[in-house]
Amino acid sequence: MALPENPNIFANNPLDRASYRRTDKAWIEEQLAAPTSLFVPFRRLPKRDWEPFVLPEAAPSQGKDIGWIPASLIPELAGDGCTVFLGINKRGKALFAADVSDTKDAENHPALKGQGAFEDLRGLAMAGEITPTELAIMAQAKSMIDWHSRHGFCSVCGHKSEMAEAGYKRQCPSCKAEHFPRTDPVVIMLAVHGEKCFLGRQKIWPKGMHSALAGFVEPGESIEEAVARELDEEAGLKVSSVSYHSTQPWPYPSSLMIGCHAVADSEAFEVDGIELSEGRWFTRDEAKAILDGKGDGTAWFPPPFAIAHQLIKAFAEGKA
Repeated sequence: MALPENPNIFANNPLDRASYRRTDKAWIEEQLAAPTSLFVPFRRLPKRDWEPFVLPEAAPSQGKDIGWIPASLIPELAGDGCTVFLGINKRGKALFAADVSDTKDAENHPALKGQGAFEDLRGLAMAGEITPTELAIMAQAKSMIDWHSRHGFCSVCGHKSEMAEAGYKRQCPSCKAEHFPRTDPVVIMLAVHGEKCFLGRQKIWPKGMHSALAGFVEPGESIEEAVARELDEEAGLKVSSVSYHSTQPWPYPSSLMIGCHAVADSEAFEVDGIELSEGRWFTRDEAKAILDGKGDGTAWFPPPFAIAHQLIKAFAEGKA
C-alpha cells in the first residue's frame, strides 16, 4: 500500500533508492557507463547555491524539465567532480547527480550549449516550474552533492577522505574512519490557543510577512521538547501538548523540517527580540482570509512551497 501524499514540496521522491546496490561496485560501474543511465549536472559558482541543469519549456505553460544527459557526456563535463547514485526510476533507468563545477562556463560547454541553463532550485520550486516529483529528486541530489563538497577531509585525523558506496559514504584511507551523509532535524511549529494561531516576524523578512517559528533539534532532545523549548525561548509561550503534521526535506543544505502544531496554555507572549522582532495571534477566519488573498493587507504568509504554509492552512481548515 502506497503512503499518503505528503503536501510539502521536495517530498514524495518517486525513485527506488536501491540502497542494496550501493556496495556493489561492479553494478555501479556498469550503470555509470550504461547508455540508458541518466545524469543531472549540478554546478556551484562563487556566492551561489548549487544549481541543477534545466531545460526550457517545450511549449508555453508546459513547465520546465530537468536536463538529464547521457553517460557519454559525463567524463568530459564532470572531470574529477563527484558523481552520486540517486536511484532507479520507474522505467528501470539508473539516475545520477554529477558535480560539473570544475568545468569553466559549463552552460556553454559544447555538450550543453543551447539546450538549457543552470537554475536556482528554490526559485524553480516557488514558481512551480518543475513537477513535484522532479523537485524531490533534485532535493536529494543537491543535498548529496553539497555534502561531498563540505566533507572532503576526515574529521578524525584531517586526511583527505575518499567517496565510497556510490556516494553514500566517505572513508579515510589513513585512520579508516567512515563518514556518512547527515540530515539535520528542524522543528517548525504553529502554536494554537482556541480559535487562534501564533505567528512571528523577523526584522530581515519582507514587510508584513509572518510565519511559524522554527529551530534545530538539539542533541539528546525529543521533537516535542524542541517544539516546547523553541516556543518558550522565542516567544515566551508555554505549551501543554504537541502533535505531528508532516515533514519536508529541505536541501539548504540538508535539513528535515518536522512540522508540528502545539497547544499553548494562554495567549500571553513576549518575543525575544533576537530571533523574533514581532509576534501576533491570528483568528482562524483571519488566517483563512490571508491564505485566500483577502486579508486586510497588514500581514501575509509564506507561499505553498513552504511547510509553514501547510501548517497554517491545516489550522485555517480546522484540522489543528
